[in-house]
Amino acid sequence: MNGRMTQGRVAENIALEWLQQKEGMELRERNWRSKHKEIDLIMESEDFLHIVEVKSLKSPSQIAPFQQVDWHKQRFLVRAARRYVRSRNITKEVRFDIVSIMFHKDGTTDLEFIPAAFFPIYY
Repeated sequence: MNGRMTQGRVAENIALEWLQQKEGMELRERNWRSKHKEIDLIMESEDFLHIVEVKSLKSPSQIAPFQQVDWHKQRFLVRAARRYVRSRNITKEVRFDIVSIMFHKDGTTDLEFIPAAFFPIYY
């Protein structure tokens, strides 16, 4: 396994633990796949089904990890989420969240949670 995959997996673990402890969300699915689309984390809270994209980078970086979620990635997530919701007959409102994690050389991390990071209006 290469370093990039390892970093992504570590970031998902950090994000999952944070969402469970700080936001009280429950994990429904991890790395859910539909064709070539994958959703990092599918979480559930009292009010929402959360489609969570986890992005990470090593510092120093010119951009924040969440900035990697461009409109292509958003459209991709919306389409995958539609498939998931249909396949499970989910009636809860769906929210698209991003967890952005920066890994620092000293071993520390910065986590930024962006609830309702984008809306599936045009997809």
